[in-house]
Amino acid sequence: MSIKHPIIAITGSSGAGTSTVMQSFQHIFRREKLNAQIVEGDSFHRFDRLSMRAQMKEQEEKGNRNFSHFGPEANLLAELEQLFINYGTRGSGQVRKYLHDAAEAEPWKQEPGTFTPWQDIPAGTDLMFYEGLHGAWAGGDIDIARQVDLCVGVVPIINLEWIQKLHRDQRMRGYSQEAVVDTILRRMPDYVNHLCPQFSRTHVNFQRVPIVDTSNPFIARDIPSADESMVVIRFANPKGIDFQYLLNILHGAMLTRPNTLVVPGGKMGLAMQMIFTPMVLRLMDLKRRA
Repeated sequence: MSIKHPIIAITGSSGAGTSTVMQSFQHIFRREKLNAQIVEGDSFHRFDRLSMRAQMKEQEEKGNRNFSHFGPEANLLAELEQLFINYGTRGSGQVRKYLHDAAEAEPWKQEPGTFTPWQDIPAGTDLMFYEGLHGAWAGGDIDIARQVDLCVGVVPIINLEWIQKLHRDQRMRGYSQEAVVDTILRRMPDYVNHLCPQFSRTHVNFQRVPIVDTSNPFIARDIPSADESMVVIRFANPKGIDFQYLLNILHGAMLTRPNTLVVPGGKMGLAMQMIFTPMVLRLMDLKRRA
């Protein structure tokens, strides 16, 4: 953790909705005129797309059918921790981008599924913002969570997460349902062992819960809308959270535990703005005072 160079991390699995949370933070950064260094979790994958396919095939031949990006072996977690340490102490470090598709790859004159070269973080950033799979990961000698000043978990209930992934990968990436289901099954051990524990290390968790039937996510025609959902917001330390203010401004919200606020799904974006703006401003105030 750092006062002079704070780090915010959003952690959640593919299809969980971390990009939506990222957009809320970008609104805060823009409104408060903050220069944030964005770090994409995909950029710390160990292998590019073709190499990952080769690694999966090799692992499968060895009897490991569960090799996935969710696990530590497929990622540069020591390097990610070191980036956070470097940024927290000096405001510096190196980052790169993973080029997901042709549109992202074209400016770099590279193939999709590859990484850009490592580049130095420019001087003068106000904070670092990470969004990916391992923002609160810890294991062995690596403790990424310890380096983060504000860590947010995004965790839809599992059926909703699967529905979102199925729709995204089928409609936006052209995968068959069988291929998506195979990915879900392959990742499951790493999901249980390496993603779920992170949500006990976060400062705030957002869990979207549909209020329509999602019993069989594999036949769902639509993703439940925001108005068909509730959002459970859990604070690891509720001290300093003005729950009465939040209840007054977020119509339909309720407290279910001393550290848990539930809001209508349509209020999720507003809730993020109300909750995280003071937290970000506090980090900036501590930075200025340091």
